[in-house]
Amino acid sequence: MLEATPHAPLVLDIAGTTLDSADRHRLKHPLTGGVILFARNCESRAQITALTAEIKAIRPDVLIAIDHEGGRVQRFARDGFTHLPAMRVLGELWMEDAMKATAAASACGEVLALELRACGVDFSFTPVLDLDYGRSAVIGNRAFHRDPRVVALLAKSLMHGLLRGGMQGCGKHFPGHGHVEADSHHAIPVDKRSLKAILADDAAPYGWLGGVMGAVMPAHVVYPKVCSRPAGFSKVWLQDILRERLRFHGAIFSDDLSMAGAREIDGQRVSPAEAAVAALQAGCDLVLLCNESPINGGAALDDLLGGLQAAHASGLWTPDDDSEHRRLALLPQAAPLTWDELMADPSYHAALEQLPA
Repeated sequence: MLEATPHAPLVLDIAGTTLDSADRHRLKHPLTGGVILFARNCESRAQITALTAEIKAIRPDVLIAIDHEGGRVQRFARDGFTHLPAMRVLGELWMEDAMKATAAASACGEVLALELRACGVDFSFTPVLDLDYGRSAVIGNRAFHRDPRVVALLAKSLMHGLLRGGMQGCGKHFPGHGHVEADSHHAIPVDKRSLKAILADDAAPYGWLGGVMGAVMPAHVVYPKVCSRPAGFSKVWLQDILRERLRFHGAIFSDDLSMAGAREIDGQRVSPAEAAVAALQAGCDLVLLCNESPINGGAALDDLLGGLQAAHASGLWTPDDDSEHRRLALLPQAAPLTWDELMADPSYHAALEQLPA
């Protein structure tokens, strides 16, 4: 096994509701820096809490993450978890009462964070900053609004709620997925607009929110007038634009490397390990490979671990101290309330009362 490195960039999934020997082995690997949970990992609150405790017992520094936005992307939605609205509901509320909408957005973030943290989850990949053009089925009602100013204000309110609950936020999918019809889970979307147009509209919230977001996730979308590579594999997008021009200093996650939009770079078919190296070289701090643990015993995860280890040994990838500091900064800084404590917490109940009906 690779000796300890100053950078653990891989975020992996697990197959079921408990850890098996392969999960435990991968968690102990020094390149593993995170675990992402899905609905298949949720049987009950007690089971989730036991699972996350076992993960932390093996690797106290690992980041336990989830896609938990509200609406149709809410991985834990039973056994007491609050059903949160799709973000478009908040955008529609904004059109009626802007102050009520920002309060509701903060409440959504606080409830989301408090409930997840009570079960041992550290981080959620939310909020979506994509604009609602009405043309992307995969984004759809996950977007707040068409106006980037409204998106930024509601997202800022939601992230303030997350912070009150002890959790960082992650803006996605940079610089914007809402203008393309293709779903990057199944294809490589292409957005032919100019850099000027994208910066003025879709990417604007990232510049406005750079000081509030703990992380950003780029899109598996190609913007050919800017770069021939999908944004998550592009130094132009991640370093020149996101870091330098928009002054973002938090963590950058790749989107899921098993998606079709991540499996071809520069016209060449690539493995998840090759995609991971390309993403890290471009400027990602962490890379995700999801939904692979139930397939062939998680062989793709082992190939990724071995491939990145080989890339390190050959000099194709060099661990980065700054990236590791950004990863560790996403870990919660205070202990969470237990679920029983949460049920008696006045701030939690005040937030519940502000959620949209």
